Amino acid sequence: MSSGRDLVLAIDCGTQSARALLFDLEGNLVARAQQPLTDYRTPQPGWLEHDAEGFWHAAAQCCQALWAEDRSWREALRGVAVTTQRGTIVPVDRQGRGLRPAITWLDQRRASQVPAISPWWRLAFRLVGHAEAVRHFRSEAEINWLAQHEPAVQREAHKFILVSGLINHRLTGRFADSIGSQVAYLPFDFKRQRWAGPRDWKWQALAIRPEQLPDLVPVSGRLGEVTREASEATGIPAGTPVIAAAADKACEILGSGAFTPEVGALSYGTTATINSTSGRYFEPMPGSPAYPAALPGHYSAEVQIFRGYWMVNWFKEQFGHPERAAAERLGIAPEALFDELVGAVPPGSMGLTLQPYWSPGVRHPGPDAKGAVIGFGDVHTRAHLYRAILEGLAYALREGRERLERRGRLRMTELRVSGGGSQSDAAMQLTADIFGLPTARPHTHETSGLGAAIDCALGLGLHRDLEQAVTHMTRIGRMFEPIAANVATYDALYERVYKGMYARLAPLYAEIQKITGYPRLH
Repeated sequence: MSSGRDLVLAIDCGTQSARALLFDLEGNLVARAQQPLTDYRTPQPGWLEHDAEGFWHAAAQCCQALWAEDRSWREALRGVAVTTQRGTIVPVDRQGRGLRPAITWLDQRRASQVPAISPWWRLAFRLVGHAEAVRHFRSEAEINWLAQHEPAVQREAHKFILVSGLINHRLTGRFADSIGSQVAYLPFDFKRQRWAGPRDWKWQALAIRPEQLPDLVPVSGRLGEVTREASEATGIPAGTPVIAAAADKACEILGSGAFTPEVGALSYGTTATINSTSGRYFEPMPGSPAYPAALPGHYSAEVQIFRGYWMVNWFKEQFGHPERAAAERLGIAPEALFDELVGAVPPGSMGLTLQPYWSPGVRHPGPDAKGAVIGFGDVHTRAHLYRAILEGLAYALREGRERLERRGRLRMTELRVSGGGSQSDAAMQLTADIFGLPTARPHTHETSGLGAAIDCALGLGLHRDLEQAVTHMTRIGRMFEPIAANVATYDALYERVYKGMYARLAPLYAEIQKITGYPRLH
């Protein structure tokens, strides 16, 4: 193994910010530069776009900020890897310049006119119960919306790439991206981890041509080298190898050390998720693919709660005025005071139980699902509601765990939790109690960047193999053990209350949709 002087650079371009992160071969965060991504645009309600060049400029400026702090780090740099938000589509010209603003993964526009698929495929999907999922796929695909509303862009685009493909192209001059980053409405074969074959139904369902897609490189493979032009923009030495990493969620899982099936990976971010990573492909739900993992040739089966820890921000905006005011006086983040709210309420929130479907699903929950809170009494306060939010999210993810265990014929024995919510001790403890499993916070909160750094070190041969790379570069920051009395309370509430909520409320959700038209079904 190389000396500890060697450094690897992870460029992490998420939804809220871009970051340049330097790690050594022991997984220590040597330096960090961050720039918020605030220039989102909403041309219409529910739409969310971002200037494509803005992602690159923010990433480049973060890199320059590192070298401004210590130029000797450039001499120790051995390689760079990119991890980014998933599902944000960028149509570009032959020079890799955006033809229009990127349509982000949070954008809610839908195509009403979609390409037709053959009668044989339609019949097959009806027979196996996937017709609704395929209809959703075609209407949600940004490429189909462009074909309907901006046909010149759809027709003239040289490539349709993700944010990862955009930054990798800027670094190397090559239209190539990692297999591990392909989580989007694209003609991708998730099981074989390659572009779909010529007879795959996705070519009928999407208004895209094969030549409009980038080359794919396996995770930890070499995408190219930093060009002279990219070096001038970023300060990264020309010729530095660029190694394929994976999407931010996949890298987050790897960076947390959850690289075997028995270690469940929870992400407490804008979207809350639970994942199981293995070398065996299985769908978390019929018709829902397992995504590429940040491990070469591996898969990550995932269950999502779309709004996730967005709900914490929702609570802060709607009910957290006292904490926000106090935090401003004290010069701290409001979230630091929210843990005090949780601590003031007993486990189970005195029966207040929340179902976190503030955004509906496709198959589970159904498309007309809504959020619900039951069990209110005169004892309940804002603190009870806040704790119920955290508990409801953990209940939903526990339900996801059970689904993954059934589908994957596996058993989770411990958890790793990443994302902003993992910094809350209260959230970590109630997660351990609700799951009844030891629950660990990784040693760094920059787990997505660390996962990319692990892929980079592995691809450069700086560690002998994957096991050595993960062993050296990941470790537990703090472990939370389940408390037996709390486990008993949560087990009873989960089994006898939470698990029955959706089935009993679903008919009422359907009536709400019929009466009010919300949420709009299509």
